Amino acid sequence: MPGTEPQNIERKLAAILSADVKGYSRLMGADEVATIRTLTTYRTVMATLIQHHRGRVVDSPGDNLLAEFVSVVDAVQCATEIQQELKTRNADLPPDRRMEFRIGINLGDVIVEGDRIYGDGVNIAARLESLAEPSGICISGTVHDQVETKLALQYEYLGAQTVKNIAKPVPVYRIHLDSQAASAQGEVSLPFQARAAEISAGYAKTVTLPDKPSIAVLPFTNISSDPEQEYFSDGITEDLITDLSKLSGLFVISRNSAFLYKGRAVKPEQVSQELGVRYLLEGSIRKANSQVRITAQLIDSTTGYHLWAERYDRELQDIFAVQDEVTRKIVAALEVKLTEGEQQRLGRAPTENLEAYDYYLRGLECHALTTEEANAQAQQLFAKAIQLDPQFAIAHAYLGWTYFEDWVLGWNQKAETLVGAAHWAQRALALDRTLSDGHRLLGTIHLWKKEYEQAIAEVEQAITLDPNCADSYVALGDVLNWVGRPEEAIELIEKGMRLNPQYPTWYVWDLGHAYYLAGRYEEAITTLKRVLIRNPNFMPPHAYLCTIYVELGRTEEAQSEGAEFRRLTPHFSLTKLRQRLPYKDPAVLERVLAAARQAGLE
Repeated sequence: MPGTEPQNIERKLAAILSADVKGYSRLMGADEVATIRTLTTYRTVMATLIQHHRGRVVDSPGDNLLAEFVSVVDAVQCATEIQQELKTRNADLPPDRRMEFRIGINLGDVIVEGDRIYGDGVNIAARLESLAEPSGICISGTVHDQVETKLALQYEYLGAQTVKNIAKPVPVYRIHLDSQAASAQGEVSLPFQARAAEISAGYAKTVTLPDKPSIAVLPFTNISSDPEQEYFSDGITEDLITDLSKLSGLFVISRNSAFLYKGRAVKPEQVSQELGVRYLLEGSIRKANSQVRITAQLIDSTTGYHLWAERYDRELQDIFAVQDEVTRKIVAALEVKLTEGEQQRLGRAPTENLEAYDYYLRGLECHALTTEEANAQAQQLFAKAIQLDPQFAIAHAYLGWTYFEDWVLGWNQKAETLVGAAHWAQRALALDRTLSDGHRLLGTIHLWKKEYEQAIAEVEQAITLDPNCADSYVALGDVLNWVGRPEEAIELIEKGMRLNPQYPTWYVWDLGHAYYLAGRYEEAITTLKRVLIRNPNFMPPHAYLCTIYVELGRTEEAQSEGAEFRRLTPHFSLTKLRQRLPYKDPAVLERVLAAARQAGLE
């Protein structure tokens, strides 16, 4: 029958973001290497923000990028943050080397084929992109209808535009990024990094230098001819951060905050002020076949002087020896005293199998994206590393984390998923009892199994083994929240925030939860609202704001938050919530559930 499509065609409604670089051919003609390097960095920034807003990169051929989102609000928020962050980064480049993306967003029906999407919904997004100005955003009328009253933005109607291969004219709006209306909290329109710093100011006390040597390891630059080697330079940076973090005589900024400077030309004193550290380690890596060249320099940001600099030309098989030497040079330069245990652990290679190590580094790259697809890929890569070296302890721990995140983020909530996470955590610790990540994972699993004493003991051990791990301090704070010790939790979470000044959203959520449990309602409201500025579709803050408003007698606000929570969780059940929430004190659980009922949640 004419016009009838095959019955096995899968369709869905999706928000589509299409982006490309204005003047890409000119940039490539002027300097191919520099253009590819900038493009690789900017793609990483974009992919990070896309996953932060619950999106998925579908494809990225050449200078193009295609992504899909479940929520059109997420898509537009992500696009504005991308343009603001890239504008900040472009300011550090000469005018003729700046890379400006155009972005188009459409909400429409798409055809699904495996991981790919097709159809007019995608084509319209691409046409909107071509109508956008450099560093600008154009959206379709269907997108505008959904976000007009939800986002603090200004829109200019460009009329109904006739676009190639689309039968009917498309209503088009331009978003004015330079004149965004501020939200009630004045945060929506801030650039990605500036927003994180502003949020930090809301919780952290005045940043002063610690009473021991403080250091941030900035992402080492990949100067290999192959941009795909980015994972290797990032992995070496992360390993150096991990090695230094385990030394109790140092104060070490976490990976999450250090990597916000990736690809940015920044002055040492700027980083020092923003992160609250005195020393910076920076460098570059060139990997070619079986050879590797690493340069590293330790800088005192108060003077700008190099305390130490070195270049290493080695066989790839010597990579762990180079990492150990760099760590020891820093320890010597900063006159750090090592404990006996630290001396024994320093320089211990995680594996002797370089192929296994390569799979592990690729797994870390995927794991950092925190999407369902990337998590599944990371799981495969860590499993392959273990297959190549069954004694590779840290790979076991990270494989366990992929299983746990499958379960806790709702991607696979079968009981055996959590059992799998526990299995790999226990296997990791059987191989290496000094593995901080293994103890933290096992402690987190114990919490969700409501085994409170074991949870506390394991996370405390993680902190003992890695006294600079911000995630462990916040994880212990999370455990103490559930066991009824919120004031102690607040101190721990704030300590984690100091170690990780550009902290992720879950730190803010844990702090808001602690304020609520401590009865500090106004601080809880302010904090939970800040979570929603970062991620409006994150469900727990809506639920707890609803609870707080009920307890304060603010009925209208409670009903509003309850309605939003029901919209986000149409299959919500108080019975399931009762089973899942790991409160140690049944009275606290009943208090939360009672408030939820009063707000109309069932």
